[in-house]
Amino acid sequence: MKHTGVGLSAALALLSACSAPLEPPPARGWLLSPCASAPNCVSSEAPDDEHHVDPLPLQGNPATAMARLVEVISAMPRTKIVRANPDYVDAEFTSLIFRDVDIVQCRVDKNAGVIQIRSASIEGYYDFGANRRRVEAIRGALAAAERSGK
Repeated sequence: MKHTGVGLSAALALLSACSAPLEPPPARGWLLSPCASAPNCVSSEAPDDEHHVDPLPLQGNPATAMARLVEVISAMPRTKIVRANPDYVDAEFTSLIFRDVDIVQCRVDKNAGVIQIRSASIEGYYDFGANRRRVEAIRGALAAAERSGK
């Protein structure tokens, strides 16, 4: 994929347009929502091995890193960015066949120098590893974007 500079610029513009103060997720402050006991959720803030995934690396300026993340997520199929700013991204992924919606939340954790991430199904119990694969696909695409200088 050849990079023209338009994608990252558009993502930065989206973050600038969404730079109004962010309301923290309800009742959780700046932490991501916890995973329930069902195996259809993964989170870098989950304390247990079943639900835990590693956070995403925070490369350089947090606002630029989040703009790159928005660009990566936006390029994935059947995805909608619900809200984005330099500290937080909330996106929806819709499955191809059943049209189920999964939610991805990402937040900058400046103290840890990472981007915390959570991916979870809204409905159902099993996700057959879809949310874990999604986080790893985001991680891989982000690493590829970093290597190519996007």
